[in-house]
Amino acid sequence: MADVQDFTALQGTEPVHHAVSSSDPLKNEADLDYEMRHNALAAIDNAKFGWFHVKACMVAGVGFFTDSYDIFAINLCSLIMGYVYYADAAGDAANTTPTKIDMWVKGATQLGCIIGQFGFGYLADRLGRKRIYGVELIIIIVCTLGGSFAGMTARGLSVYWVLFIWRFILGIGIGGDYPVSAIITSEFATTKNRGAMIAAVFAMQGFGIVAAAIVAIVVLACFKGAVDGDQLMLDYVWRIIMGLGVVPGLVALYFRLTIPETPRYTLDVEKNTQRAAADVHKTLGHKVADESVERVCVADKPTWTEFYHHFKHWRNLRVLVGTTVTWFALDVAFYGINLNSSIILQAIGFAGKGSPYKVLLKTAAGNIILNLLGTMPGYWVTVFTIDKLGRRTIQFIGFTVLLVLFCILGFGYHKILDKSVAGFVVLFTLAQFFQNFGPNTTTFIIPAEAFPTRFRSTCHGISAACGKVGAVVAQLGFFQLKDRGGKNAFIPQLIQIFALFMLVGLVFTWFVPETKGKSLEELSEGENARE
Repeated sequence: MADVQDFTALQGTEPVHHAVSSSDPLKNEADLDYEMRHNALAAIDNAKFGWFHVKACMVAGVGFFTDSYDIFAINLCSLIMGYVYYADAAGDAANTTPTKIDMWVKGATQLGCIIGQFGFGYLADRLGRKRIYGVELIIIIVCTLGGSFAGMTARGLSVYWVLFIWRFILGIGIGGDYPVSAIITSEFATTKNRGAMIAAVFAMQGFGIVAAAIVAIVVLACFKGAVDGDQLMLDYVWRIIMGLGVVPGLVALYFRLTIPETPRYTLDVEKNTQRAAADVHKTLGHKVADESVERVCVADKPTWTEFYHHFKHWRNLRVLVGTTVTWFALDVAFYGINLNSSIILQAIGFAGKGSPYKVLLKTAAGNIILNLLGTMPGYWVTVFTIDKLGRRTIQFIGFTVLLVLFCILGFGYHKILDKSVAGFVVLFTLAQFFQNFGPNTTTFIIPAEAFPTRFRSTCHGISAACGKVGAVVAQLGFFQLKDRGGKNAFIPQLIQIFALFMLVGLVFTWFVPETKGKSLEELSEGENARE
């Protein structure tokens, strides 16, 4: 016990000691297990931020970089594909992917995400985080490559439908990354820095979005001469842009497959205090128990019956309702705008007209400008403030400001554009900022903290899947409605609808708890006591 005493004294946490009778071996073993559990959790919660925490953030974050690259690259790729597969279309349809095809190609990933988030979320609670971590990345890598080589079949399926199939399966992998990466980061994080660590993982989405636009510009520049001579050479461009999405995934794959199981899962589900203590020693370098003693452990896997009995109480269900509805409301606006940023850019006159090369280059540059001004700062301001301001506070701020901004943009759309395109861009980038310094980040973080270990991944998966239902609703609604009354004529009304969803998110934020400064056990101890 000398190592335990030294470590806990160093961290300011008193070690647990029990007076046990050697004549009662069962009680003795139970008390030792309790002591090891306490010290293992204290080691995690109070550890100094070190290399392992940086590594965990990087391994999880690279996955989110890849996810966002793949999700948002299709925005540019679909635009490019119009110049290839509809170059000979008549009139206004020339060089443009038809609205319904564009909708399904972009929406395929979101549909797959719903399945992946729910399925992988459940499996991470049932089988363990480690056993499935990396599987979702393998799916992403295979399907990204498959999509980049999509072609027409001899009979029946066009390149778009083949791409739809690949991107639907890709979505299952991307969806699986949400709960598993969030939970692994949360369960390895220190209490003091947990919010910043999860936010940093999620903030890699911003780099992925910008990287997709930068890669598009570079590849377009490389093919400039060829495209000016024959615009069908753009067929190579969209495939290269999409295919390069596998590179970061390949870098992270080994580390995901070799990451240890989280000690919290090992303690609370597998009931193996010995292995949890060993994993804490291995990852953090602190010995919290005698690891040479062998114990017989019987895993206690969560069941749906147990899930029902936990959430039949309103005090528990209200948290799940809060995380699901707020994520749904946020994603209606977030994906409604971001998956269609090229349409927004065209509507405000930024993309303009000209040769395919110039239009595509300007669209990609516009995406970079919008994201560097709004999206990226929003993510990283959250990273540096979330453990000071709190998750709930930032979510309230975000939904409130977005409600105001979307009302201004929606009801004053034409007046603002007529007077100042620059003013519209400022308001639009402010909306991007407060989406990310706000509910886009907090709706990802809170479900990774607010639920007991036994259901944490399942609840995060359910919350994330509800968010993606919102993304699908936005995608279908945006494309079905945006041209009512003329090309892009209904966009002001769509922004007004987004404002309504921000109000819904604001109201349901009252349902979620503040998780700042509390250990995961403190957040769930009430639930565990009731069980």
